[in-house]
Amino acid sequence: MAIRLYQFAISHYCEKVRWALDYKGLSYEAISLLPGQHVKTIRKLTGKDSSVPVLDHDGHRVQGSKEIIDYLDETFPENPLTPADPQAREEALAWEQRLDEEAGPAVRCYSYHHFLQRPKVVVPLLAAGTPFYNRILLKLAFSRVDEIMRKWMKINEKTAEQSRKTMEAYLTELAEAYQKKPYLAGDSFSRADLTAAALFAPMFQPEQYPVPWPKPAKIPKDIKVWLDQWQPQIQPLETVYAANR
Repeated sequence: MAIRLYQFAISHYCEKVRWALDYKGLSYEAISLLPGQHVKTIRKLTGKDSSVPVLDHDGHRVQGSKEIIDYLDETFPENPLTPADPQAREEALAWEQRLDEEAGPAVRCYSYHHFLQRPKVVVPLLAAGTPFYNRILLKLAFSRVDEIMRKWMKINEKTAEQSRKTMEAYLTELAEAYQKKPYLAGDSFSRADLTAAALFAPMFQPEQYPVPWPKPAKIPKDIKVWLDQWQPQIQPLETVYAANR
């Protein structure tokens, strides 16, 4: 059995899948790709969209974090992430869908809007897990990289501000949910909790994440002020991550 995960090390959607694989105790090879250069590799694997993550299990390929978790639970049922109880299952999948479609893009947009203004900080994050020379290539072509990423992910001042508001709404909702009970769906850890903590993980920079997180002094001022303000709402997710990752 050979499992390969094609990923961006920095991607919080890829962190969802890394966590799911680790949670199930599965051995796998993580293949980190450089944003932009990944397109050819992923399209060759999938024959369609170039997004990551992509899981290759003995030649069977699955694309997308939700779809990969579906596949892992079906193929490797031990340590399930999808609740067996119908109501809890529905709640978990509903949380995951909302977080994937709204919270994840918001974290990405808000973070990149500010970090792309600091090439020396963001280049090591983008190139993490790839050959050392990719850092040099990114530095040399950074103005173009910045332009492409902002256009591709619709990142600008307006969308970053809206993303901040979306993040705050979700953090408030999640903090309130965790005050009422220890898990988002049912009475045990599930893909809902995994998704919430993984997608907000860049906000608390866990050690398990395979990237060189910037030192506090290197974090853009706007983000640092925001993190200090929202630390009480971020803390429950950090706790979930620490307890289950």
